[in-house]
Amino acid sequence: MLAAAWRMALLRPFADAAPQMTEAPAAEPIDTVIEPRWILPIRPRGALLEGHAIAIDGGVIRAVLPAAQAARLFSARKIVRLPEHIVVPGLVNAHTHASMALLRGVGDDMPLQRWLTERIWPLEQALVGEEFVQDGARLAAVEMLRAGVTTCSDMYFYPDLVARALTTVGMRAVVGIIAIGFPTAYAVDADDYLRKGLQARDALRDEPLVSFTLAPHAPYTVSDDTLARMATLAEELDLPVHIHLHETAGEIEESVERHGVRPLERLDQLGLLSERLIAVHAIHLTEQEIAQLGRVGASVAHCPVSNLKLANGLARVPAMLAAGVNVALGTDGAASNNRLDMFDEARFAALLAKAVAGDASMLPAATALECATINGARALGLEARIGSIEVGKEADLVAIEMASPEVSPLFDPVSHLLYASGREHVTDVWVAGRHVVQTRQLLTTEGNAIDQAVVSSSSAWQNRCRQLLRK
Repeated sequence: MLAAAWRMALLRPFADAAPQMTEAPAAEPIDTVIEPRWILPIRPRGALLEGHAIAIDGGVIRAVLPAAQAARLFSARKIVRLPEHIVVPGLVNAHTHASMALLRGVGDDMPLQRWLTERIWPLEQALVGEEFVQDGARLAAVEMLRAGVTTCSDMYFYPDLVARALTTVGMRAVVGIIAIGFPTAYAVDADDYLRKGLQARDALRDEPLVSFTLAPHAPYTVSDDTLARMATLAEELDLPVHIHLHETAGEIEESVERHGVRPLERLDQLGLLSERLIAVHAIHLTEQEIAQLGRVGASVAHCPVSNLKLANGLARVPAMLAAGVNVALGTDGAASNNRLDMFDEARFAALLAKAVAGDASMLPAATALECATINGARALGLEARIGSIEVGKEADLVAIEMASPEVSPLFDPVSHLLYASGREHVTDVWVAGRHVVQTRQLLTTEGNAIDQAVVSSSSAWQNRCRQLLRK
């Protein structure tokens, strides 16, 4: 007995030091794990992940990691397996007029000035009000979400109503505090526009999917005093400035006649040329002006389809990129484009850049997709929150099916995403982690009936437009 006790005493220190058998840590419960075939995170540049998963909790990306590792580490309440899909960040429409979806096609094949004076402005004067803005924005939101657009930067009247319409359907809204130099149903003068826009910003300050820009319509419709005031507000409120700029040659000629300088120089004199500036269209720029935009870190919202349809010219995107300009993409409104389709815009942007530069390697697929995602987020001051699939960012994601006949065979997923696939291949969309489009069905608090509701509403507005056009 004594010998046995002595032996146990000698061995005890070694027994205490031996590895202990423990259970593997329990998997962490989270909301969602998405397992696609490929992930195009956009950042880091050039990355394409295969066999990986995206872990989401509380609307935020918790991890991007191999799928097998995700299965060990996380216990997801919902697992979405997409074996034939590529998942990309939500597309960012950096310039549109959402409510003008109700004017889709009313002025097709007309030059800009006739389009404005004979169609758009008379119809807006007769129709625009709260109901028109809400119905049009909701129609646009349905179209955009189903096409993988999770964020849009809007410039129109009643920004509070636009924001509520877009977010009710489920998308992220960046709405403009508009100012324009003539009265409308929304406001009587520049002070009224700004007062109402700032009130809207205060009312929606706590809405997680809503943010704002300052949105002077264009240099030719806004006075020096109002532009200078908006420059001050941009600094005070830390907001981007979203403005049509150098869209037509006529706009520049008029500015020289009235103000003695080109529009960009006038904005510079008034304090608006900075990293906050989002120059919409920016077609007619000199080398010096492109260099100026690059030096200050400004953005351009390039709208290639609208530019072509209205015959306004070809933006010098290759020169902008070379100068360091942040080039984002926008659809413009459906009245001057007909489609709120960011796949179209990215494809046209790439093709036109090649033609303008005479270089087939210009604006390759990966760069064009950056313009449609992270560059738009940067322009809108949202780069820290969206635009790429990175840990800590909000989960704005789009899944595109890549096994249909029209995208087969598939040699390069990134190239195919730009040049072969389109909005018809979008199957699933998440905004801040919420699954808003599932297997091509829009999921909203109002239910799937919203699709038919917006079509019925647009038909009623179509009839009113026809009656006005007959007069």
